[in-house]
Parts: sequence; C-alpha cells; structure tokens
Amino acid sequence: MSTEHYSDILVIGSGVSGLSFALKAAQHAKVTLITKKNKADTATNLAQGGIAAVLSVEDSIDDHVQDTLISGDGLCNEEVVRIVTSEGPDRVRELMEFGVRFQMQKNGRDFDLGMEGGHSARRVAHVSDLTGKEIERVLLEQTAAHPNIEILENHLAVDLLIASKTTAGRTGRAGEDRCLGAYVLDRTSGAVEIRRAHITVLCTGGCGKVYLYTTNPDIATGDGVAIAYRAGAQLANLEFIQFHPTCFFNPHIKNFLISEAVRGEGATLLNQEGKPFMQQYDPRGDLATRDAVARGIDAEMKKSGSDCVYLDISHKPTEFVKKRFPNIYETCKHYGVDITVEPIPVVPAAHYMCGGVLVNHWGQSSLTGLMALGETSCTGLHGANRLASNSLLEAVVYAHRAAQRVPKILAKLRNLPDCGPIQAWKTGGAAILEEGILVNHNWDGIRRLMWDYVGIVRGTKRLQLMRERLDWLLKEIKAHFYDYLLTPDLVELRNLAVVAELIVHSASWRKESRGLHYTLDYPHKDDIHYLKDTILHKAERPTFM
Repeated sequence: MSTEHYSDILVIGSGVSGLSFALKAAQHAKVTLITKKNKADTATNLAQGGIAAVLSVEDSIDDHVQDTLISGDGLCNEEVVRIVTSEGPDRVRELMEFGVRFQMQKNGRDFDLGMEGGHSARRVAHVSDLTGKEIERVLLEQTAAHPNIEILENHLAVDLLIASKTTAGRTGRAGEDRCLGAYVLDRTSGAVEIRRAHITVLCTGGCGKVYLYTTNPDIATGDGVAIAYRAGAQLANLEFIQFHPTCFFNPHIKNFLISEAVRGEGATLLNQEGKPFMQQYDPRGDLATRDAVARGIDAEMKKSGSDCVYLDISHKPTEFVKKRFPNIYETCKHYGVDITVEPIPVVPAAHYMCGGVLVNHWGQSSLTGLMALGETSCTGLHGANRLASNSLLEAVVYAHRAAQRVPKILAKLRNLPDCGPIQAWKTGGAAILEEGILVNHNWDGIRRLMWDYVGIVRGTKRLQLMRERLDWLLKEIKAHFYDYLLTPDLVELRNLAVVAELIVHSASWRKESRGLHYTLDYPHKDDIHYLKDTILHKAERPTFM
C-alpha cells in the first residue's frame, strides 16, 4: 500500500519557473519540489542567450511588444504580451538582487545588452553565453536554503491525482475536476508514492526529445503536457514546435546549441560554397525570426544536398569572440573548430514548445488546483513563434504572478471537503521489462518518424502517414506500460507517445502555414478560418494512453 505524503504545494520540475515559484510561494506555504533526475538537469541550465527585457533608455515596452507580436505571427495574446514585457524589467532586476551576475557595461550601472533575431533593439541581459546556468545556480542556492522548501531528486511524476467536485463522478468537462497532487515514481526505490497537495504546479519543460535532433536535455519528454492531458486539462497550440536554426553539427557530440546571440553579434550564415544565403529567404537576412531562419537553412540544405550550413563570426576580433562566447568557443575548439578563424557547421534542431497547458494570466489551468509555468504552459505570449530570449522572461514573470495568487487559492481549496484516502497505484503485471531494446526501439521509432514527417516542413500526406505509424506504436507502448512494473523509461516513453500524437493531431487540424507550422499543401496564412488557438481536451479527443 502506498504511503500518502502531504504538502501545501507540489512543484514538479526544477527549472527557472519551478524554482522561482517555489521560492516565492514558500513565503505562504510548505512546498515540496520534485525533479525526475538531479535538480540541475534542466533546460534552463542549457540556456545560452539570455533574458529579454527593456533595460535601456534606448528601448521601449511598445517596441518589445511589437517585436513579440510580429514574431508570434498573429496568434499572440496582446494583453499577455503587455503584461510580460511590462513586468519583465523588475523580474530581471530581482534576479540580480538574488545574486545573478549579469554582464554590465564598464560604468557598472548599465546592462551590457545583447542583440538577437527578431528584436529591434539590444535588450537581452546575459551572463556571457551561460545565462541559464547562472540563473539556475542562484535559484538552487536560494531554494535549498529555504526552510519551507523540500527538494526531492530522482522523483518522476506518473499521473495526476484527480477528484471530481460532483457526486456523480467525473463528467469530463473542463473545470469540473480538481487536482489533488500526483502519483510519483521514486527512481531509487521503484515505489510509486502518493504525493497529496492543495496546489500542483507543472514546470516540467518541453518535449524536444520527441524529435531525433534537439537542443534539449534528455529530460525533455513532454511529461507535464501528457499528464495534464490525461487528467483532462485543456492544451493549446502544440503544432508550433520551434526549431533552433543553429545547432553544432558534429556526430561525436550531443546536440550543442549555438546561441542566436552569435548572429546578433554579426555572424553570417553561409552555404556550402561559402556564400551568404538568408537574404534570399527573408529581407531581415541573418537576423530574421527563428522560424524564417530555420526554413531558410532547411531549404538551402535540400537545394544543395548538403548535411549542414555554416555560421561565420571569424571576421570579429578574436578577443571579443572569446569573451562574449566563452562556452561556445571552448566547446567548438574541443571538437576541432576554432570559431575565431573558421565557420561553424550548423543544422536546425527541435528547441522549444510554444504551446502547452492552457493557463490564465496567473498560471492557472482549466483544472482546479493545477497550475503550469514555463515551457510546459501556453500563456498566449509566444503565439505561433517565440521571440528569442522571451522564454526565461515568461518563466520568471509568470512564476511571480502565480505565487501572488497562492494565499487566495489555498484559502479556497483548504475549505473544500476532504476526498478521503487515494487508491494506491495499480500495476498490471509484476514482471520487470528486461528487454530494454523494446523501449529503445519504440522511442527511436517515434523520434525518427516525427523528424521526417512532422518537422520544419510538413504536408498532409506526411501527417497521415505519421498518424498510421503512431497508431500501432501507441498500442505496443500501451501493452508495455500495463504489462510490466513501472520504470522511468516506460513512463517517459508513454508521455513521449502521447505528446507526439497530440502534435500530429494539432498540425493536421491547422490547414494553413503560420509561424512555426509550415505545410506544403497550404503554404499561405488563412486569417478567416485559422486566426485562433488550437485547443485540445480529452473529452473531445480521448486517447487510450
């Protein structure tokens, strides 16, 4: 029988959104934060570029708003954009107060701001090219020292605990059920624990590992989106997967991101002949938004039959390059590329999920007691294409806003009737899946198929083929999941399959090309029929996973 553990708030994930929220919510309540591997294994830790905010007199909130709206290609929620861009500067300064060592100008007062694609001004606060790592370091130090925060490593959420507010049982309609916490797999003991909480917060990051090539860490298996969907929460805009244009092309290294800031500082994309090409695909050239640059690179590679293109910053002074991009310089040099004298081989790779669990202005989902923050959520900020470095900004702004609502939400939920003991997790079989090749085969199959059929450029036939292939893969994964004892690999594979299915379904519905969703059969935007979010809910589209 599973032991029930109680806390006021259960935070799932230890990236910037989870840590920021936990730190502020702990002023009002007891917080348990779980993370499925080590607490520093997050996408935040890999973020190179920085955090976008208006921190200069030469910039304005209105300009940041317009740049975000243009990048979002018609689907941004302008009210949300104004909230985030207006509140962002205070959150960046707050990070400095916590101890984040942003690069400053020689006067020691003004930020040394970077330039990135899609921005009309320098507004990216950074710590060389290790911004995420520095923010993660500071927030981990703060949370680890807080008496109201318990951090549990190697704890993986399996499914949410859901109780109906009605005596008739679950109706399946959004808003009828409430979240009571989660079933959590202790990776060390193998036990499935019951973690009860008044408020559960999904901060599990994105789903990059659903694709063969990604800049994301191995933990990015779409867990939060999958478990929220199974629980009945609304999702939005999962067809908009951002492919970062410039990932270091080297078969001997895990995908290593070459920051957008490199192009912001004057780097040029070159084809196999050593000629610039981006001006052919977008008048903004190398500083176009990510969707345009990724499509330009993809088209150039297909036209030439080459495996990569090149990013050249060698024309800049050597000392500037080493100081501005020390991590990128050292990593490339280690693998035989001196970026101060030669171009970097690059390819696009899956990078960021612009859709996610649909939330309101305070991070609350359609399920009572369930919040979502960071990349797991869909706030309306990014629309059809995220503006560079707006992700860390969204994470800290929404973490702050969500924490402000904690006292009010807790007061309400504590007065609701207790639902009694929760049923222990039931395992369909007692055997351990010894044949790891079965999991690896399905995992690899999904990722390769998604890359080939649901990548930077899509088509109706490709999506149909993907649905057919997924159908039998889902059935096989379901058999694995319910026939054997739970393992972390099985949990992640199940989530990966669900997210793949939801991305394909969303992409099939949107019969137009907008932002990150480009389909050969509908190459133009259709504002009459598709200037709206793609909303998914289990009641309308059941899945057996």
